[in-house]
Amino acid sequence: MNISFYTLGCKLNFSETSFIANDLKNNGFNEVNFNEIADIYVINTCTVTENANKECKYLVRKALRQNQEARVIIMGCYAQLKPKEIQKIKGVDLILGNNEKFKLQQYLSDYSKNEKAKIIQTNTTELTDFRSAFSFGNRTRSFLKIQDGCNYKCTFCTIPLARGINRSDEINNIIKRINQLKKTGIKEIVLTGVNIGDFKTKNNKKLIDLLKEIDLIDNIRVRISSIEPNLITSEIIDLISKSNTFVPHFHIPLQSGSDTILKAMKRRYLTKKYQALIEEINSKIHNVCIGVDVIVGFPGETDVFFNETL
Repeated sequence: MNISFYTLGCKLNFSETSFIANDLKNNGFNEVNFNEIADIYVINTCTVTENANKECKYLVRKALRQNQEARVIIMGCYAQLKPKEIQKIKGVDLILGNNEKFKLQQYLSDYSKNEKAKIIQTNTTELTDFRSAFSFGNRTRSFLKIQDGCNYKCTFCTIPLARGINRSDEINNIIKRINQLKKTGIKEIVLTGVNIGDFKTKNNKKLIDLLKEIDLIDNIRVRISSIEPNLITSEIIDLISKSNTFVPHFHIPLQSGSDTILKAMKRRYLTKKYQALIEEINSKIHNVCIGVDVIVGFPGETDVFFNETL
């Protein structure tokens, strides 16, 4: 049985798709490229951009052009947030929410086409369990999921509505997984999640506790993916500045250089805090690389506010 996957969105989605695909391959399925003929096409969706519906429709049409008898499954954040909207897309057979996508194999027992897409979804308020995931087999870099969900209420973001509350893996599980991946030839691991700076285990261990344990592992590069500026502490910066394991890299979303807009976005920092953070990082890590996200056209953003970002 040939199955094909397509991932929209973030590194977290990529890690989950890879994990699910590898599980199916271990159970007899043959993964093929999305441009090839498959019996089942699976699209793991994103809900960050407004193009989710347009992208979904395009990929469904593309899949069915290759095999009009193929079964088309939509899963992930868009499926969690707007399943009824997806149900209107002609050719979709099954819609799986963010919890159900990890049970994909059990839903593949029925390979018949459906006149109307079936929706299987857990309410977002009930998404409280952490599901581990990591990418493997595609390259020498692995995206390792350490955290999921978000308790923040940023006004531009729908991810908490699709992913649920903040929850994290346990440190011993993460360390075990890193060591396992290292043995397979993985050279670099990217720690990923929705809001990894808010990492907290059931025993109240925080991100710095995890980073200290990872720093003891040798012969592997580890990179921290996007992290909120208000959650980067001096202790984290100091650890990375002295580490032989962590790559001197931060991706720190700014979103706007206007305090007025940041307040409207309900961000948990202002520009003065952000600038001080960047200066601290640069003063302590001379070869650091810093990536930034900026949103333009936020409701209420005038030319004056836009120019404050510039």
